[in-house]
Amino acid sequence: MADKSVIIIGSGFAGLSAASFMAREGWSVTVIEKNSTAGGRAKQLKENGFTFDMGPSFYWMPDVFERFFSRFGKKVSDYYQLDRLDPSYRIYWQDNFSDVPADFTALKKLFESIEPGSSARLEKYLEGAAYKYETGINNLVYKPGRSLTEFMDWQTIRGIFKLQIFTPVRKHIQKYFQHPKLRQLMEFPILFLGALPGNTPALYSLMNYADIKGGTWYPQGGMYAVTAGMHRLAEELGVTFKFNENVTGIVVDQGSARKIVTDKNTYHADAVISAADYHFTEKKLLPPGYQSYSDAYWESRVMAPSCLMYYVGLNKKLKQPVHHSLFFDVSFDDHGKEIYENPQWPAEPLFYVSVSSITDESVAPPGCENMVFLVPVASGLTGDTEALREKYFQAIVRRMEKHIGESILDAVIYKKTFSVSDFVHDYNSFRGNAYGLANTLRQTAIFRPSCKSKKVKNLFYTGQLTVPGPGVPPSLISGEVVAKQVIKTFQ
Repeated sequence: MADKSVIIIGSGFAGLSAASFMAREGWSVTVIEKNSTAGGRAKQLKENGFTFDMGPSFYWMPDVFERFFSRFGKKVSDYYQLDRLDPSYRIYWQDNFSDVPADFTALKKLFESIEPGSSARLEKYLEGAAYKYETGINNLVYKPGRSLTEFMDWQTIRGIFKLQIFTPVRKHIQKYFQHPKLRQLMEFPILFLGALPGNTPALYSLMNYADIKGGTWYPQGGMYAVTAGMHRLAEELGVTFKFNENVTGIVVDQGSARKIVTDKNTYHADAVISAADYHFTEKKLLPPGYQSYSDAYWESRVMAPSCLMYYVGLNKKLKQPVHHSLFFDVSFDDHGKEIYENPQWPAEPLFYVSVSSITDESVAPPGCENMVFLVPVASGLTGDTEALREKYFQAIVRRMEKHIGESILDAVIYKKTFSVSDFVHDYNSFRGNAYGLANTLRQTAIFRPSCKSKKVKNLFYTGQLTVPGPGVPPSLISGEVVAKQVIKTFQ
């Protein structure tokens, strides 16, 4: 295939993954990126001696990353160092907090202390979640989702009921755990990443397996170390990168993408993979007659959340911080409805805090702390002003101060905010989403936007709006899935 060329638009995790797989097959690969560095949403912010991951901060499913690098005869450790966090994270309830230990025996003790008898039920629950993880990853996630026939192998058919695709995950969790704290602990990966637990298939209990058994890890240098490692791998494979270059159009002739036009150049290629926002590619880069999905289709999509984020530097060390903290001290359900059912700026939000400087001294000046605050909010909200952002910042930090018993606001020496309008501006993100499409049954596998254009023969899509879905590991998988589709098309 040495004579074949592909242009990849965007260098997020999915774009980097697709680039490496295409280069491995001998294709000439050029990646065009509007921003100054690779990584898409997984950008890095460096200011005043502080280093922040601007996007993902949880490193789950280490096996997916290991599998990715192994496809090129490499190991994760060739590119970055991983440390398992213990506790995995802390949850602040209304009355106290729980540290969720990495050790499974210790975790079972925590469950018992909250609800007697729940540790045995946790083991049983995780048996099913392990099956879903193995089957889901191997038989569902690595498929292009272009036809029902892909899922017609005997193992998937036989396991369809065990996968619980038609049972809501909330109902499934409630069968095993009665205490609201345990229910929230098991539901949080679903609420933060995709949809209301009542509308999400119980298949996604595989996230609990990923959390509890797979563990929460930290790549030294932050999640950007993963971006940097994948970028380096792609360059080692011969991929060319064009940064600070905006794609402005795709010229289609006789049903094929013939030219990629940017603000600096015009490119010709045999195939095009868009790792940019799917909606943006369709509506802004393609001529109307070559768009696969209507405005009505896009408006009817259920979006995963956007985020209200704060990158904060303190001029002191906190007394008892942990790397990841979740604040569930207000109504879980009320905030969930404000994201998914009745989209609005939340009255009293749940929020998440990362203090990576306690694990990694390189991300903050000596004696200082690096903090990232994240409030999940509905995609598509208007009124995203600095005044609104400041109002929420004051509210969530005061709540945190109350829980930890020490001041934060008077120690802030650096702060940058990022929210819905920035997702649109920086990433051309549809409705300013942060995580893509919600993981509802009607938006899973064949029900997601197709990874191959229905109207342009040599145009393909990768990333969180197509298969398999939102999150960093699925994005790596998405790049591999689409590369296989391109190669198959040109065989």
